[in-house]
Amino acid sequence: MSKKHGKHDRGQPASGRQVADRDDLSHGHLHPPSTSLWANAAGLIAGMRPDALDAPVASPIVPAPGLVAVAPGVTFDLAGVDTRENGGLDKGWAEDQLRKERARISDLQEKLYAERRRSLLIVLQAIDTGGKDGTIRAVLKGVNPQGCAIASFKVPSPEELDHDFLWRYHHRTPGKGMIGVFNRSHYEDVLVVRVKGLVPDAVWRSRYAAINDFERLLTESGTTILKFFLHISKEEQKERLEARIADPAKHWKFDPADLVERKSWDSYQTAFADALGRCSTPHAPWLVVPADRKWFRNYLVAKTIADTLEAMDPQFPEGPKDIAGLKVPD
Repeated sequence: MSKKHGKHDRGQPASGRQVADRDDLSHGHLHPPSTSLWANAAGLIAGMRPDALDAPVASPIVPAPGLVAVAPGVTFDLAGVDTRENGGLDKGWAEDQLRKERARISDLQEKLYAERRRSLLIVLQAIDTGGKDGTIRAVLKGVNPQGCAIASFKVPSPEELDHDFLWRYHHRTPGKGMIGVFNRSHYEDVLVVRVKGLVPDAVWRSRYAAINDFERLLTESGTTILKFFLHISKEEQKERLEARIADPAKHWKFDPADLVERKSWDSYQTAFADALGRCSTPHAPWLVVPADRKWFRNYLVAKTIADTLEAMDPQFPEGPKDIAGLKVPD
């Protein structure tokens, strides 16, 4: 066998001498078996982080009025949602409120980061030109980038294709104290994969259950999941594509493939509706955002994030005792 990769039989060193227990040998020194090193791991972890052994429960989602929450376990009629809905709100008022909601998000994010016990995952899905990038810019403006991580998922790389379909998403989920944003997400594997026929039907159909299990694992680990589907009309998409073609400053955003994808509009709507219905659960419900009006979309998403963070009620941890009496030396 090639020595280039250092391969040899399990339990057999390169020299050919048999070793009974490789855990007893490390750089010529005797050590206890690796399992013994974990004997007091729970105590050590608890000592470093008193709350580390807790099982924080994800907080309830608090949808803003105007959003359409998809009921778990039912067939969802996406066509029944008015994409031009404005909730009877005034645009100027909503834009002023958006600034206030952003300030709330920023304040609560600081507490979430300092507390470092739970996390928030924001999932954004939409058809092409649906407004995912614009929503991120408008809603998270001013949020400390140290506590917010955005992951954009495009065509899988060869390495990602060598793993299960959830692998590339799982390691981008937010750690404790973080807000994570998925610009496109694990739902691509029951959307574009389905519409383009990239895998057999039996494969993508089985993924609904895997997605639900994945999201349940996250919520049971203390991650609150906000899933927004930005719903626009076919007419609105046409206007946005034409605007990109007409404005040289927006040519970089235009992809001729979008025109090809537009031909599959009906197929995508069916795929979206199925994903929303099959994967809206009590712990991670889908929220449909009427998104033709960008100002209404931004307000709804921002208020929902702020209200949900407030329901999570993150708290600054206690500082060192007697800190008030300390003096900084000259």
